Amino acid sequence: MTEKRIPSLDGLRAISITLVILSHLVKWHHIKLDMPGAYGTLGVKMFFVLSGFLITSLLLKEQADKGTISLRRFYVRRAFRILPAALVYLIVATLLFWRQMRWMHVAAALFYIANMDSSLPWVLGHLWSLSIEEQFYLIWPLAIKTWFRYRIPVLLAVFGFTPIFHAILYALGVKNGLVGSLPVFADQLAIGCLLAILAPRLPKISKPFAVAMLLAIALTPLYPATSPSRTLFMLFVLRPLVAVSLAGVLLHAIQVPYSFLNWRPITWIGQISYSLYLWQQVFCSNPRLHLGYSLVIPAVACACLSYYFVEKPLLRLRETLNRTISSPNQAELSSQPMAA
Repeated sequence: MTEKRIPSLDGLRAISITLVILSHLVKWHHIKLDMPGAYGTLGVKMFFVLSGFLITSLLLKEQADKGTISLRRFYVRRAFRILPAALVYLIVATLLFWRQMRWMHVAAALFYIANMDSSLPWVLGHLWSLSIEEQFYLIWPLAIKTWFRYRIPVLLAVFGFTPIFHAILYALGVKNGLVGSLPVFADQLAIGCLLAILAPRLPKISKPFAVAMLLAIALTPLYPATSPSRTLFMLFVLRPLVAVSLAGVLLHAIQVPYSFLNWRPITWIGQISYSLYLWQQVFCSNPRLHLGYSLVIPAVACACLSYYFVEKPLLRLRETLNRTISSPNQAELSSQPMAA
């Protein structure tokens, strides 16, 4: 099977994981950098938009080629892609920090419901986003297969419902696991899915328009949602604007593959971004370490071990198994979750 990579996506992953790491360094190690933590959240949001776009692109391609979507094939491929590296991280983290663990924390991480566990220890705290992704992978292929004709209305409904759900939680003062539930972040996944469906029909995005969307993305985290009215404005205006802008920037980066987004060192960071997201937590979010930016070095080293000795061998095994049941000339979009 040959693999068709979409230009610029690894570059966007590299930017996203960099935002996450910098925000963690600022939060936990008091790095002198004028960077609100919300910029790290932007990195996670871009990962969600990317996941929605790539997964939907794969599903649409399979539907067009075969006239149906094989859920079994999809879930097996996702399992090969995500589970091994996450399981290795979970085992190592549990052994190293077992005094901070309870069985329910390990179970929440193992079954990808960590986003609903508001008492996770810091070493597992970042797994909330991977749980969101896994829940999306579980639901969306079944939904698009079942309601394929209504895929756009379904996604628009999800996109519109997200701020309503969030506002209800805010009004009721909910602070439990629902705050991290899939419906709170479904708009970012939905806009990526919509982009995959509508991209062939959308015009080329001009550079001035792309710059305007970048400004919207960059300035929104500075908005102080410090009152009910400001919070509602954030939920119903600024947050949807950022989601649409992230999708627009993604489409623009694909349409105009900038050289810096496709520069080999940058794309390499994007390729290891999943493992890097897993392992940066041990170093960049460890409140007991005070080594500043140098903490990135062991994080990258562990990510390399995970990528080259866990991710890649399992992906090669997956492709070997897949070739035995697929035609040799079938091409596939390169999909990779954050999955930060």
